Amino acid sequence: MSAPQLVVHRDKELMAQAAAARLITRIVDAQSARGSASVVLTGGRNGNALLAALGTSPARDAIDWHRLDLWWGDERFLPEGDPERNVTQARAALLDSVPVDPARVHAMPASDGEHGNDAEAAAAAYAAELAAAAGPEDHGPVPTFDVLMLGVGPDTHVASLFPELPAVRERELTVVGVHGAPKPPPTRVTLTLPAIRAAREVWLLAAGEDKAAATKIALSGAGEIQAPAAGAYGRSRTLWLLDAAAASQLPRELYPPASA
Repeated sequence: MSAPQLVVHRDKELMAQAAAARLITRIVDAQSARGSASVVLTGGRNGNALLAALGTSPARDAIDWHRLDLWWGDERFLPEGDPERNVTQARAALLDSVPVDPARVHAMPASDGEHGNDAEAAAAAYAAELAAAAGPEDHGPVPTFDVLMLGVGPDTHVASLFPELPAVRERELTVVGVHGAPKPPPTRVTLTLPAIRAAREVWLLAAGEDKAAATKIALSGAGEIQAPAAGAYGRSRTLWLLDAAAASQLPRELYPPASA
């Protein structure tokens, strides 16, 4: 478990640009060290803003897009191409404009795919894909992701792990189906906390006043069942990337003033 580190940016636009620059550097470093890199993407307004900022960055060409594996932390269990699916939004924000290898874009199954509307079967299939990509050096059923990004919801949820729901309590499976999610759509597929914690670095993104209370709760010692964001951490680094509004309820001693 790595202790959380905080970087607070002036506003959400600067946060997206700085996070994109940070991600480019991390991917390039991983590719230089190991030949390839693996990143877990997140949806939502902050995740998509980061991808859009990455797409317009002149430094994006430093990435060898053919040697990058992309995974997702969760997905809305909707038909392929649905505009609410995280992968659909990621393609529009970035993936359609870069030469990524389609075989290395690991989208979660859609509700009109081979598993039909069986979210549990879709979750099991994604878990199997993760396990197949894991090597002996990973010491577990998922790859050791270089960076795993998560948006933080106003209720402290991350991925589709919502407070008190069964998925946040899962300790054996790496991917599960979610039913009755408190925000639409109610059916989803998500990585579990054990899978999230396999990452070298976990980045949690929060911007806006509506995230201020959740950020404070998650960073104030709350339990992960009640505040799932509190249970999301990386093996070597846990990084909270915030704008000033999301950090507004935190004690100032938690982060350096004018940290970015």
